[in-house]
Amino acid sequence: MRDTAAVDLTNCDREPIQIPGTIQPHGCLIACDPTGTTVLRYSANAAEMLSVGPLAVGARLEDVFGREVAHTLRNAIATAGDPARPALRHGLQLPAGHRFDVSVHLHEANAIIEFEPITATADQPLEVARMLISRIRNIGKVDQLLERSSRLIHALLGYDRVMIYRFEEDGAGKVISEHKRRDLESFKGQYFPASDIPKQARILYLKNTIRIITDARNERVRLVPERDEADSPLDLSFAHLRSVSPVHCEYLRNMGVGASMSISIIVDGELWGLIACHHYSPKVLSMPQRIAAETFGEFFSLHLGALLQKQVVQKSQAVRRSLDQFLQQASHHTDIRQLLRSSLDDFRSMLPCDGVGLWLGGSWASAGTAPDERLAARLAERVAETAAGRIWSTHRFSLHFPDLDAPEKVFAGLVAIPLSQRSRDYLFFFRREVIQTLNWAGNPDKSYEAGPLGDRLTPRKSFAIWKETVRDQAQPWSEADIEVAEALRGVLVEIVLHHNELIADERGKADVRQRMLNEELNHRVKNILSVIMSLVGQPVDTGQDIRGYVESLKGRIQALALAHDQIVRGGDGGMLRDLLYAELRPYQSGETKILLEGPPVWLDARSFSVMALVLHEMATNAAKYGALSSKGGMLTVRWSRSDAGSCEIRWLEEGGPTVAAPTRTGFGSVLIGRSISYELEGESRIEYPSTGLEGYFCIPSKHIHPDSGVDVVVPEPVHSAAPAPQGLDLADVELLLVEDQMLIAADVEMMLAAHGLSRVTTIPSAAEALRKLEQFRPDIAILDVNLGTGTSLPVAQELTRRGIPFMFATGYTDRSIIPANLDVPVLRKPYEVSALISTVATVLAGR
Repeated sequence: MRDTAAVDLTNCDREPIQIPGTIQPHGCLIACDPTGTTVLRYSANAAEMLSVGPLAVGARLEDVFGREVAHTLRNAIATAGDPARPALRHGLQLPAGHRFDVSVHLHEANAIIEFEPITATADQPLEVARMLISRIRNIGKVDQLLERSSRLIHALLGYDRVMIYRFEEDGAGKVISEHKRRDLESFKGQYFPASDIPKQARILYLKNTIRIITDARNERVRLVPERDEADSPLDLSFAHLRSVSPVHCEYLRNMGVGASMSISIIVDGELWGLIACHHYSPKVLSMPQRIAAETFGEFFSLHLGALLQKQVVQKSQAVRRSLDQFLQQASHHTDIRQLLRSSLDDFRSMLPCDGVGLWLGGSWASAGTAPDERLAARLAERVAETAAGRIWSTHRFSLHFPDLDAPEKVFAGLVAIPLSQRSRDYLFFFRREVIQTLNWAGNPDKSYEAGPLGDRLTPRKSFAIWKETVRDQAQPWSEADIEVAEALRGVLVEIVLHHNELIADERGKADVRQRMLNEELNHRVKNILSVIMSLVGQPVDTGQDIRGYVESLKGRIQALALAHDQIVRGGDGGMLRDLLYAELRPYQSGETKILLEGPPVWLDARSFSVMALVLHEMATNAAKYGALSSKGGMLTVRWSRSDAGSCEIRWLEEGGPTVAAPTRTGFGSVLIGRSISYELEGESRIEYPSTGLEGYFCIPSKHIHPDSGVDVVVPEPVHSAAPAPQGLDLADVELLLVEDQMLIAADVEMMLAAHGLSRVTTIPSAAEALRKLEQFRPDIAILDVNLGTGTSLPVAQELTRRGIPFMFATGYTDRSIIPANLDVPVLRKPYEVSALISTVATVLAGR
C-alpha cells in the first residue's frame, strides 16, 4: 500500500522530492514511451494549455499533435542522450497556433516532454551566456569573481536578491556574495544550517544544476495517472517543471519570498555552493534566460575551481618560502627556543587559526586566542598520551577531553604538532567555538511569518536551533590544513633534533621539501587544465576536418606537457635550447637540416609554457608547409641577448616550397601572433619572403633568469632519436597493459592498434594483474608506476621472475620509486606515439 503520510518537519529529510506526482503550473508535461509513439502520462493542465483536445493514456503522439509536430518531438527524443542535457526546441508552433518552448529528456524508460508558453522576449541564450562569460573570464581573484557574478545575474534575470552561497565543511552554508534590491535587508555573511537543505535535495542539485520555483504559494498540477500499472511514480529528477516540497515552499514564504531560482556550483564533482535568487512576488523565467543562466553557471564553476586551485598553489608556495626562510634563520641561530617563540606569528600565518602556542622545555608562549599556561601544561601531557608522537587534530576538543576545563570562548578546535618523539614539546594551533564567530547579518528586529508547519521554518529560528546543536565545535580542519601541519612538523622536528644533537640524520629536511614540492606540482597539473580548456574551446578553422583538429589539439597539449615536465625538472622554468631540441627533434631526418645557435637562456615558468605552444606551432607549420617538408630544406634558429636583457629569437627557413602569406587566420596563427605580446608583453612577427618564412620573437628580460649562463654561441644540429627496429611484425604479440585510467588505456590501445598490435589485455590494478598472470603469459607488458593507492612494482617483480620483458610508464620525472634492480625502459606520460611504438619494438627485438 502506498505511504500517504503528510510531509512535516519530522520526515522532510526522507521526502521523495524527485517523485512528487505533480508539476508547477507555469507549464505542462507529457510523458511518452522512449520512441515517442504513445502517451503514458500527462499533466492535468496539458489539454487546455496546449489546445489539443482531451488527452488519454495510450493516445498516439501523432493523433495529439499532428504528424509534423510529432516528428519534431521524436527527433528531439532521439538526440536527448543525457537527461541533464535535455533536447530543446524553441518556439515550436502547435496545430492550434500557439508557440511553446519545449524541453525533452529521457529518464528511466520515459521520454518526458515539458512545454512552456513562449514569452515575449528577444533574449538569445547563447548570446546572453557569451556576454556573461566574457565579463568574468579574465577575473583572477575569487572575491572579485563572486562579487561580479552576483551583480551580473541580478542585472540579467531581474530577481530582487541574488546570493552566492558556499557550503562549509559540516554542510552548513554561508552567504558570501549578494546583490539585492536597495530596500531589502542584507543576508551577506549570514549562516544557514545544513538541515535547511536536506540530503536528497543536495543530490538533485548535483543532477539538475538549475532549479526554478515560480510561485512559493505551491500551486501544483497533478500527473495523470500519478502511478502506472506497476504502481511506479514518474521520476522527475531532471524535469524543470517538477513541483516543490511543501516544507521548502513554507520556508520561502516565511521569508517573504514569492519565487526563487538556484544554480548549482560544482567544483571537482562536489556541490561547492549555490547561486540563489529570491524574488518577492511570483516570477516566471523564460527558457532562453534559464539556458543562459545554466551555461553561465557551468563556466562559473569551472572558473571558480581554477581560481581555488590557484589559491592553493599560492598558499603552498608561500608556506614553502616561509619554511625555507625559517630554515635559513635556524642555521644561523644559536638559541632555537627563542627563535621558535619569536616565530609564532609566522606560524599562525601559515595555518588558518585564532591562536597559536608553543610548549617547549616546560615553558609556554602564545599569540592570539590561546589558553593560559596552567591549561597548556595539562594539554601537552594529555595530548602526548593520546597522539603517540603524531600530529593530532580535532574540531570538538570537549568530546575527547571532557575533564579538561577548556572554555569555549578560548578554543574548541586543536592541532597539536609534536616537536620530538621523546619529550612533550608541542606547537599548538587553536580555533574558537564556531558559534562564537558567526553573525546573523539580517535585521534582528524583523519579524517573519510562521506557517502551519511551525516557526522552526523561519531562517532565524532555524539558525537558533542549529546553534544549540553545534555548541563546543570549531570549524573543521581541512586536508590542506593537515598537510601544512605535516610540513611544519618536518621542519621543526629537524631543527629541534639537529640543535639538540639527538640525531645526525637530515632525512626530515628532504621529506618536508619533497612533500611541499609534490603538493605544488599536483596543483600545477590541475591548474593547467584551464589552459587546455581554452585550447579546446577555440573555434575550428573553416574546412578543417575533425582528424586534423584532433591531431592539432593533441600536438598542442603534448607541447604543454613537455613544458610542464621541463618546469618540474628545472624548478621554475627551463632552458630555451632544451625546449627547441624537444620540439624539433621529431622532424630531423637525413633529407632536412636543423641548426640551433645561441647562448644559454633560462626562461621562467610562464614564458616557457607560452614558448612551448608557439614553437610547437612553428615547427608543425614548417613540417607541413615549410622548409622541413622538402628534401634539402633547412631551418636555422638563432637567439641572442639584447643590451636590455631581452631574448631575441630569429627563425629562418630555406630550401622549402615557395612561401606566400596565408589568406586566412586560424587559431595557430593567432597563437603565434598574439600570445607573446599578450602573455609576456613581448613582440612577435612573421614575414613571408618567397625564399622561406622568417620569424622574429622577443621575450622581455623580466621572464629570463639573470644568471642564465655565459654568452657563448655554440652551433648545434638537432639529432634524431634512434629509430625503431625495422621489419618487426606486431600482429601476434600479446601485450599486458596495467593502467588505472580508462581513457588513457583506451588511447594507448588505439596507438598500438594503429601500428598492428591489437592483442592488448588491459588491467586496472596490480592485484588483478597478478591474478591474470596465473593463467596468462604475455609477450611484453607496459606498467603504469602509480596505480591509485598503490604501485605496479609487485607486477614488475613477478614479470622479472618469469622472464617477461616490460617497461614502465609514469608522469613523474623522479625515478626514485623504481628499484635499482629494475633496469627497464621508462615511457613518459602523456604517451607520444612514436616513442611508445619505438620502445615496444626495441624491447621485443631484444628478447
